[in-house]
Formats: sequence, C-alpha cells, structure tokens
Amino acid sequence: MENVQIIVEYDGTAYCGWQVQHNGLAIQQVLMDVWEKMTGEKIKLAGSGRTDAGVHAYGQSANFLTGSTIPVEKIPYAWNGNLPPDIRVLEAKIRGSDFHSRFSAKGKVYEYRVLNRAQGSGLRYNRVWHVRQPLDFDRMDRAKEHFIGTHDFTAFSSAKSEATTKVRTVHELVLSKEEEEYVFVIAGNGFLYNMVRIMVGTLVEIGQGKREPESILDLFEGKERRASGITAPPQGLYLKKVIY
Repeated sequence: MENVQIIVEYDGTAYCGWQVQHNGLAIQQVLMDVWEKMTGEKIKLAGSGRTDAGVHAYGQSANFLTGSTIPVEKIPYAWNGNLPPDIRVLEAKIRGSDFHSRFSAKGKVYEYRVLNRAQGSGLRYNRVWHVRQPLDFDRMDRAKEHFIGTHDFTAFSSAKSEATTKVRTVHELVLSKEEEEYVFVIAGNGFLYNMVRIMVGTLVEIGQGKREPESILDLFEGKERRASGITAPPQGLYLKKVIY
C-alpha cells in the first residue's frame, strides 16, 4: 500500500463543505466515490481540515492509502477525467507512511476577497463578499498589523469551535487592492473555526469606520466573540496553501 498525497482545487459553491456530512454532498465524498468507481477500491481520504459550505480552495491537501496500479503521476489525469468540472486534482505524490495531511501540517495560508463597489457582480457573486459601503484601505492596513503574532483568538472564534486552546500564531497578514477587490492573505500555524472570516469581518467594519484600528487589542483582551465583528460570508474565502 502506498500513502499518496493529493492537492485539490475546487469551487465550493455546490457543496456542503469538504468533509462528508449527512446534510449534503461533500467534496471529500465526491473524490472517494469517483476513486471507487474508477478502481473498485474504497479509500479513506484524510484532508488537512474542513472548509465550510461555499468556501473554495486553490490547494487543499489530502492523503490516502492505496493499492491501485495507477502510476502516481497519472492519478490526477485519471481522477479529473471522472470528476465534475468544479473539482480538480492538481498533483499527486507518494509520501512516507508517517505523513498525514492534517497532523503533519505546520500551517495554512488563506485568502479572502471583498468586492467593494455599489453594485454586485454577476460573474463573481459566488467568489467574493460584496460590500457596498466604501472601505478605507489605510485604516484596515493599520488594523491588520495587530493580528500578527501569537494571541488568544477567542474573540475571533465561533462558539462552535471545539479547540481546547484558542491561542494561535498569525505569521503574516497582507492586504492589497486589485481594482475593485480588497484581497486579504493570512498565514498562520493554525486557524479556529470561522477565525479568518471573523477577522475579515472585523477589518471590514474598521474600513467602514464602525470601529477603530486599535480596537483589535481590546478584543484580544476581552475574549468575547459578541464584541468582535461579523462573520464574513463563506464565498469570499479560499484555502490557498497547506504548509508542511
């Protein structure tokens, strides 16, 4: 049996998320079902972590044990020939027996996109968060610096989070503007449930003038979810890369 890692790109619009669930079709389920259809082999596909319904990925990482005779370099072609067009396996490689997509990960990089103009987009409505009110780049840029470092992110975590500790390290947070879109790229050693979306929601409220850039420090101190910003919607979020 070989331990194979794959990198998967997907548009999460039509799915209930990455992980198999009872309430809808998951990306993980589609991949496993297609593999069984191709090879007759049932696999357990372990992902680096969940992405919610509507969230996208440039580079989700997953691994599985297989006895298939398909050469590893041909696995993406075989899978993609049978997958729906909104899921693609970009690469496959053989890993050691101790590799696990989730437990071997040292960090992740997420991207979040905000379309900031009066009218929404007919082409990108499932790919961005549309915010009508003008945003102040400088205010958001100042505020984002407070996130960098090791902090207790309780105020930026959903009440559904089951993590035993809310302390996480954000290594980098870059804000840029691409025409009418604000792009947030956030790299860290790990992320709590909805953490990126709450961080972005809070930064957008700062950009709208609803709270001050320095209020981030008070939120870390207070550790109250209700005091921080809204949870940005899922469609603007992308898992960019898993770091090993």
